Amino acid sequence: MPATDNRPPLAQPTPVGLSSDEAKRRLETDGPNLLPGSTPKSTAAIVREVVTEPMFLMLLAAGGIYLALGDRGEALFLLSFVFVVIGITLAQERKTQRALESLRDLSAPRALVLRDGQALRIAGREVVRGDVLVLHEGDRIAADAVLLSGELEVDESLLTGEAVPVAKLPPEAQANAMPGDTRAALYASTVVTRGVAQAEVCATGVHTAVGRIGADLAATTEPPSALQKGSRRLVRRLGLGALVLAVTQVLLGWWWNDKPLLESLLSGIALAMAILPEEIPVILTVFLALGAWRISLQQVLTRRVTAVEALGAITVLAVDKTGTLTVNRMAVAGLATPEAVFSPDGAAHLPEAFHQLAEFAMLATPGDPFDPMEKAIQHFGHQWLQGTEHVHDGREPEFEYPLSGEMLAMTRVFSSADPSQHLLATKGAPEAVADLCHLAPAQRDAIRLQVEAMAERGWRVLGVARGRWSGAAPAPGAGTPWPTRQHDFDFRFLGLVALADPPRPEVPPALAEARRAGVRVIMMTGDHPATARAIARQVGLSERPELITGADMDTLDDRALTRRLRQVDLCARLKPQHKLRLVNLLRAEGEVVAMTGDGVNDAPALKAADVGIAMGERGTDVAREAAALVLLDDSFARIVSAIRQGRRIDGNIRKATRFVFAVHVPIIALALVPPLLHWPVLLLPVHIVLLELLIDPACSIVFEAEPEDRNIMERPPRPVTDSPFAAAPLLNAVLQGTGLAAVLLAGQALLVAQGWDAGEVRAVVFTALVLGVMLLIGANRDLSRPAWKGLTASTPWLWRMAVGVGVLLTAVLGAPWLRGLMGLALPPVQGLWVVPGLLALGLAWLEMLRRLGQNGGSTRG
Repeated sequence: MPATDNRPPLAQPTPVGLSSDEAKRRLETDGPNLLPGSTPKSTAAIVREVVTEPMFLMLLAAGGIYLALGDRGEALFLLSFVFVVIGITLAQERKTQRALESLRDLSAPRALVLRDGQALRIAGREVVRGDVLVLHEGDRIAADAVLLSGELEVDESLLTGEAVPVAKLPPEAQANAMPGDTRAALYASTVVTRGVAQAEVCATGVHTAVGRIGADLAATTEPPSALQKGSRRLVRRLGLGALVLAVTQVLLGWWWNDKPLLESLLSGIALAMAILPEEIPVILTVFLALGAWRISLQQVLTRRVTAVEALGAITVLAVDKTGTLTVNRMAVAGLATPEAVFSPDGAAHLPEAFHQLAEFAMLATPGDPFDPMEKAIQHFGHQWLQGTEHVHDGREPEFEYPLSGEMLAMTRVFSSADPSQHLLATKGAPEAVADLCHLAPAQRDAIRLQVEAMAERGWRVLGVARGRWSGAAPAPGAGTPWPTRQHDFDFRFLGLVALADPPRPEVPPALAEARRAGVRVIMMTGDHPATARAIARQVGLSERPELITGADMDTLDDRALTRRLRQVDLCARLKPQHKLRLVNLLRAEGEVVAMTGDGVNDAPALKAADVGIAMGERGTDVAREAAALVLLDDSFARIVSAIRQGRRIDGNIRKATRFVFAVHVPIIALALVPPLLHWPVLLLPVHIVLLELLIDPACSIVFEAEPEDRNIMERPPRPVTDSPFAAAPLLNAVLQGTGLAAVLLAGQALLVAQGWDAGEVRAVVFTALVLGVMLLIGANRDLSRPAWKGLTASTPWLWRMAVGVGVLLTAVLGAPWLRGLMGLALPPVQGLWVVPGLLALGLAWLEMLRRLGQNGGSTRG
């Protein structure tokens, strides 16, 4: 149903469209062209989530116990951290939301409109009533509109559930149109499947048909990734373990050590707080969101944040040729008839023998094409046929036979002076056009040799034919009496058109980098095999002559095709269904596949790939919405840059995760062991809260900003099953923390044996633990170098972290009131040597582990 509202009718737009000033005024009046969708979390919602977190509830419980014990200072100090935690969480949430919102702005649908007489690509949210939309195949319609000119087929299944495309005609082209006829009505969010047209926008945003559906089409929350699901399972299990151990500690302290119940509860809460790795969900959320934002700085838009984690595991990169490996700036490089060849280089004019070939190539091409190849044909014709009778500006066909999977050629049918005669212009794959012309085998062989000679130079080659058909044109609305197949016409072969699209200069080094990184690159193109081989040689993709064509695939079963695919890197003359089959076979072999595509028919393969990559400049809206990534400038080098960034993000997640588990082990040990051995309690909830204020920034800021490893693109992709929560990396982290815990507990035992006061012992061990956090940061930044080098090879955020540690220690040891609240006492002078000694032993342990890891296996970050 067409969208309506009660606002005054629009004036008829001029051919130049709206002016910029008028469009701005209407945007301010009507608001942005946005559908109802999800809104960012409010501050109240974030606070509500924080106060239901286990860590927050334990802080409140500990504060209440301190009040019950009469320690008001400790209670107020601890409860004040409630607001600190809320502030940190709000800052992290806002940072993540800003990154995601910037990605949403980039990924919003775009529209081609006429403004001030110029075709302008704008964000869909900026479309206003009265704008003239220029629509092409594959576009998602930005707003409700009425067709002004042209003919379209539109997929309206989003609104109607009917999968069959609906034909759209402008009002004047409709015969016997009844009131309420919707054949000229276009609806927001539907997809153009065929045709080129102009339409006037009549409703935007919530006033559109889809906008009125409202909440049913509201943007949904992105489902969690496999990594996020795995982390949540691990955190739940650790939370259950923390609860069991905390209850056990309370009971042991109360029954075995004869401590008051409230003091035992404090010890249990401290242990539970020490065990809970609450930083893990924060790491994944922040790292993936900010990682997607960083990737967007490389001109690669991440439409689904969960795709970021797959980038580091890509093993196969399936790329199209045109526009990805090449610059996508087509130019006619030559013409060939069965008798002669023409090259425009250095020529002054086009010989008469080629006029008809150029003319029918133009007639077989839309007058205002979207495809770069068709643009090149029209440009060539207007340049070389100017002033001749062979130029037909604005001539519209009566009927068209589009390119299809069954026939790689398109035919346009034109009227002639004789109403019973119709002129046909055809272009397409040379073998398809030759088949339509029913040529003799000798003629086909001659054409094949010409095609191969052109294709070996990297040119794309099209065949062109003309034909006539005798028959009456259909009356409007009387059905379609045209023959059902192009084969039912008689054609005469005119010749070949060769188009050149030079390789992008950045492709060869990017391909070499991908190869060093263990990523296999496969070209999947619809072009001629010789063209594919030529471009592959020029960019350094493959020197092997072996190649698979779509025809070959049709003769092979999956097992045979899989074996063949292991030996070749070039696939030519492919149809969309062939690409989908190849992607599925590669994934079945355990490969992690990234694939590029741009057309409507590429959408299934883009969805099937682990990482679908759509072209931002020449790609259709359908392809962009099916893909996980969008190349904003269509450059292959950007894909390799995204893989590099994906590996950096993956490595940093592993570093941060390893650090979190390593740093929690000594905290757990210092909270658990002393009460069991009847030693003075070392860590209370207030100490653990202070430590969390160091650990959280280390995870979400220091490690997130960590630069990429030196050899990040010189090692194979990580196995897709390789998780940072697997046994091996967690064992390394636990061993790091265990050694540091043993050193600190030995230090406590030594000081207690020497008769030190409990406050002095706590001050020394707590100071060593805080500085030990910095040691663990340095150790986990890069397992291939010593921890002290990890501290000296710094980033700006690491130095800020070090300053924060210094300020914290100065405050808790230097301020008497704060020292008293935390149960600390200034140690004697000889205690100044204990902390460096403990740190030296901890450093020695970390270095021994590192060397053992290098000798026994990978030190991969």
